[in-house]
Amino acid sequence: MINIAIVEDNETVRQMLQELIDATPRLRCVGTYTTAKEAMIEIPKLRPEVVLMDIHLPGESGIVCTAKLKARLPDLQVIILTVYKDIELIFQALKAGASGYLLKRAPKEEILHAIAEVRSGGAPMTSEIARLVVQSFQHPPTSGIEEQGLSPRELEILALLSEGITNKEIAVRLGISSETVRTHLGHIYEKLHVQGRTEAVTKYLKTSGHN
Repeated sequence: MINIAIVEDNETVRQMLQELIDATPRLRCVGTYTTAKEAMIEIPKLRPEVVLMDIHLPGESGIVCTAKLKARLPDLQVIILTVYKDIELIFQALKAGASGYLLKRAPKEEILHAIAEVRSGGAPMTSEIARLVVQSFQHPPTSGIEEQGLSPRELEILALLSEGITNKEIAVRLGISSETVRTHLGHIYEKLHVQGRTEAVTKYLKTSGHN
């Protein structure tokens, strides 16, 4: 059973998401909240595995809420669910620790798939959001990353990592084994002095001109 919390101030959207989750086997909605303040009080008590987070909330934004929740619950998976298709907001959400970024008009099946994907280590994005992200760093990484001593293959894997795809998908894309991908990721994390995927992607985006 995957426990899910919803942070959404629009009653119609909030109810739709709750009904979708409760109607799906092995998913359970453990709480719905309309503000970041309320979510920050209740979610750490319930410790859900996944949070569906709106960006535009009364008071503090969903991005600020995400950062605060991740600081207290590092294993929490946050999926941003929003109407905004702004590249800066996307990067802010990723830097805050979000694991995925979907548009609210995404089909219900895509939302359910995203929940399953973050639980298996993926970073789901609505296709048009993913295209925006890819287009925004089509240029080669800056010398800031290259100076960390990454090999061409490691740079390639880091670029794919920042597209939000899983280790398995990276392996298929490059024609190598998942174990080899994991080995490369270990080297990347060590060279960049980071702890995991989110920190590595954040560092990559910063040195690629996305501050």
